[in-house]
Amino acid sequence: QVHGIVRRSSSFNTGRIEHLYKNPQAHIEGNMKLHYGDLTDSTCLVKIINEVKPSEIYNLGAQSHVKISFDLAEYTADVDGVGTLRLLDAIKTCGLINSVKFYQASTSELFGKVQEIPQKETTPFYPRSPYGAAKLYAYWIVVNFREAYNLFAVNGILFNHESPRRGANFVTRKISRSVAKIRLGQLDCFSLGNLDAKRDWGHARDYVE
Repeated sequence: QVHGIVRRSSSFNTGRIEHLYKNPQAHIEGNMKLHYGDLTDSTCLVKIINEVKPSEIYNLGAQSHVKISFDLAEYTADVDGVGTLRLLDAIKTCGLINSVKFYQASTSELFGKVQEIPQKETTPFYPRSPYGAAKLYAYWIVVNFREAYNLFAVNGILFNHESPRRGANFVTRKISRSVAKIRLGQLDCFSLGNLDAKRDWGHARDYVE
C-alpha cells in the first residue's frame, strides 16, 4: 500500500501520477491513497502519519526550482527545510521512531560551488541558492535525528534526474517541447536562463533503482 500527500488545489494537480490510478477518470485508487496535506502544516502531518502508521516514509516534497527559490526564498525554506523537520518531528510525536524508515530526497545543489570534481560523500557543501541552503538544513536535521534518536533516516544526494514526467519549466523538457513546437510551426524561438550553469544528469528510473 502506498499513501501520498497532495496539496489542495482548485484545479487537478495529479497529472504526473494519473497512470497509477486504477480508474483515472473516476480517480479511484487501487493500492494508492492520497491524503490532503502540506509540509507547512505540522498538524496534518501528525494526523496522517498517526492514521497510516507507515513502515517507510519518502520525503519527495519540495519547492524544487532553483531560480524560483530566489523569488520565493522564505517559502522554499519553510517547505524544503522546516518541512523536513515537521515530518521527522511527526514521526517522533506518533511514537514511530523505532519502526519507520525515513528517506530524505537530498540534492546535488548542496555542493553548489563545487570544491572538487567529481563530488564524493565527503566533499564539503557550498550551496548557492535559497533552495540549496534549505536542503542543507534538511540534510543536517536528518543526520541529527538519526544520531539523537537512533531513527533509521538517510539522505539520498541525487543529481538532476530526468524523465518524460519532468516538469515543463525545467531545462530538458523546456528545450525538447520548444524544439517540437518550432518544428510544427507553433513557435519561432524560446529563451533559456543561465547558459553557463553546469549540471550532471541521470535518468529517474536509474535513480529510483
